[in-house]
Amino acid sequence: MIILLKRGADKKDIESLRADLTARGFSLHESTGTTESLIGVVGDTSILDQSTIEARACVEQVTRIAEPYKKVNRKMHPENTVIDVRGHKFGNGSLQIIAGPCSVETEEQIMTTARAVKAAGATMLRGGAFKPRTSPYAFQGLEAEGIKLLLQAREETGLPIVTEIMAEDDLPLFEDIDVIQVGARNMQNFKLLKALGKLHKPILLKRGLANTIEELLMSAEYISAGGNTDIILCERGIRTFETMTRNTLDISAVSLLKQKSHLPVCADPSHATGILSLIEPMSLSLIVAGADALEIEVHCTPTRALSDGGQQLTPEAFSSLMDNIKKMAEFLGREIG
Repeated sequence: MIILLKRGADKKDIESLRADLTARGFSLHESTGTTESLIGVVGDTSILDQSTIEARACVEQVTRIAEPYKKVNRKMHPENTVIDVRGHKFGNGSLQIIAGPCSVETEEQIMTTARAVKAAGATMLRGGAFKPRTSPYAFQGLEAEGIKLLLQAREETGLPIVTEIMAEDDLPLFEDIDVIQVGARNMQNFKLLKALGKLHKPILLKRGLANTIEELLMSAEYISAGGNTDIILCERGIRTFETMTRNTLDISAVSLLKQKSHLPVCADPSHATGILSLIEPMSLSLIVAGADALEIEVHCTPTRALSDGGQQLTPEAFSSLMDNIKKMAEFLGREIG
């Protein structure tokens, strides 16, 4: 339920409304925008009489929310949530480019790639220290050593770090990481999501391989319910009957998520298609669709990559892509960074 407050409403009346609602066991989520002030009521609001609340002197209008996700719902929070990561903002209209290798393999590999993506115009560095793989025999990542190498790359380049977590037990290793990524396979790892909800750190939450948009928003709700509202949603393609691409990129999900939620939205054209020649057209399409960020895989020598080499751009190809991304951003009146 959303309660729209009247402009200039008496503070004592508003406080009395808050007290009555909390006394009945509801949690409140308040949002004050430039033109409106709202109180979001979270809980079983079916027991509340809408006309009784509307009769209060401080209340302009009461609206019931049908969707099961409340805190991340744009109805509850009409204005965009803006997340600041070392001066790089998500959700304010600017465009962030998160680039780097699928996995951290060696010091030379991550440092060379980090320097290259920084030179091309990337604003953040991605790289997997922990790698969830379909096969138990595939490269699983350097884990703690990979985290150290990412932080070393940040120290030299200044690029904030985005890297994936797989288990709650690994949280101590992520204390200095700028953005913690939850991969597609862990989107519904609810124990992990609850733990991330207790942090004061941005979370990049990827849509699961076969999950609906509503299920993605409900996973974000788990994090938000714990108190952490710095969540970046990420569309990375879903599994369909199509076999010519690695996944099916749902470009419409980007625009729809921005309509349904106030959270910023990222998109990953590398995992979504798995085909090098499609990364550029999909990247440009996602920018037009309104993506706040792109996450693109880049490797200094993709032919020697230990994971997903076939979908990782060379530094030269990434630099060329960035030239066109800059042109598209300029055409749309958006700034990169």
